[in-house]
Amino acid sequence: MASSFTVIPAIDLRQGKVVRLFKGDYERQTDYEVAPAALAASYADTGAEWLHVVDLDGAREGNLANLKTLRELVAAGMKVQAGGGVRSRADVERLFEAGVQRVVLGSLSVREPNTVCEWLATFGPERLTIALDTHFRDGAWRLPSAGWLEAEKATLDELAPFYADAGAKHVLSTDIDRDGTLSGPNLSLYRHLSQRVPKLALQASGGVRELDDIRTAREAGASGIVLGRALLEGRFTLAEALAC
Repeated sequence: MASSFTVIPAIDLRQGKVVRLFKGDYERQTDYEVAPAALAASYADTGAEWLHVVDLDGAREGNLANLKTLRELVAAGMKVQAGGGVRSRADVERLFEAGVQRVVLGSLSVREPNTVCEWLATFGPERLTIALDTHFRDGAWRLPSAGWLEAEKATLDELAPFYADAGAKHVLSTDIDRDGTLSGPNLSLYRHLSQRVPKLALQASGGVRELDDIRTAREAGASGIVLGRALLEGRFTLAEALAC
């Protein structure tokens, strides 16, 4: 069990609005009427230390499409980890300049691991979160990229130990098949990862539907959990989640 545990509310952005996708499908989008900045302020007021932000336009197109909105979220006062559309060192630096504490590297972590290792040495392991979002296909945990739209050759079991050996500290892993489904987190995935790379601080994501999912993810070896749709749809409150 992780010795410390962080509950991280999430805001997914598309065209400056709060949305959620079902299993990462851009054609199966739910829009929420709340303004991103107001939602972030409510999370900050409740006591969240961290906020997770995904630029869905950026993830798909390879640019920082929602940077203006991201700056508004940073202003809410929480520490922000953000990703989506990061393709270059200049993008990383732009996010840091916008006030982001940790930059989430997804597609690049899969496509250009040697480049990401250079950035780990340059910026330090506390400033980067390696996102190894995965689904189980053909007998292995595969790692699609570009907003989960493009298949890649690398597998989770190859890259997770690679990054652990390279000095990474924070790894976020979403089971794509459970993301946005409210079907429960994939505990076997997190047990597998925590056993394979025990020195990484693992953030669980995808499928959380009830408070017990937070407890069981921690017991499975995660050191944090990202909460999206369950909070937006009132399955439980952020205060209740933090109290877990």
